[in-house]
Amino acid sequence: MSYNIIRPTTEGQSVTDPLVLTQIRAHLKENGWTLLRGFRPDMAAFSRLTTALCRKITFDPAREYGDANTQKVDAGIGPIGLHTENGNTPVCPDIVAFYSPVAAVEGSQTTVCDGREVFGAMSDVQKARWQRDLIVERYLPEQLWKRYLANEHPAISHPEEVAPEHVEQFRAAIPNQEFDMLEDGGINYRLTVAPVRGSALSGGQGFANAVLGPSHNYAPPRYRFGGADIVNEDEIEEIRALAETCTHEINWQDGDIAVLDNTRVMHGRRAIVDTNRQLFIGMGNL
Repeated sequence: MSYNIIRPTTEGQSVTDPLVLTQIRAHLKENGWTLLRGFRPDMAAFSRLTTALCRKITFDPAREYGDANTQKVDAGIGPIGLHTENGNTPVCPDIVAFYSPVAAVEGSQTTVCDGREVFGAMSDVQKARWQRDLIVERYLPEQLWKRYLANEHPAISHPEEVAPEHVEQFRAAIPNQEFDMLEDGGINYRLTVAPVRGSALSGGQGFANAVLGPSHNYAPPRYRFGGADIVNEDEIEEIRALAETCTHEINWQDGDIAVLDNTRVMHGRRAIVDTNRQLFIGMGNL
């Protein structure tokens, strides 16, 4: 993993130093991810880095905020499967960054997996199947979908501002989504995604999606290739085993920042053993 690490070249160098930003972008283009180590950043520096890398900041409506641009990562203590962040949402981030002010002594390694490697290791039959459009369907409670819409719609900023016209405008703006309003205020949500996709930063084709990932704060999704062609657990486990052969671990140190091309590299987590750890996330689009 050492070839993905960026270290300061001068005392007190900032993570937003133009030279560092150039290195980050080069690593993202070549390898899909990178790790900043030894910079001793604080939360404000991490927030500035997220802003420097992303034109528009986006959020997960189920998470607590760290500051205006970042959120806390809290998904229990069990292992987390590989996934792209917010991969089952209509506006998937291009870049995801993680900051660990306090690293665990044992366990909780972040896993990273280049979807380009996974796609290259697939059989021809697997490639043909996973290159089809995939429909993701799940239930979203009112508080979650309204928080998400308030962040993504340019005319509003708070969930209580959401009105029917905002819902219809968002539906029309992103044609690969559909949803049914329910009596309890929630929605049945359907999104069509490409499980094999090109990187927004470097092109190429990679298996980069959330099929292998968690549903810690959400109802479990259902996946199908149109009609009744349901993705079953056996084929998900088959891909999970394949992806594990392409997976690396980040053993966190205090102050580390990892930056990932979220359109190419999936990430997850090993089980947490030492619960005295802190991790924050910042993400957005180019």
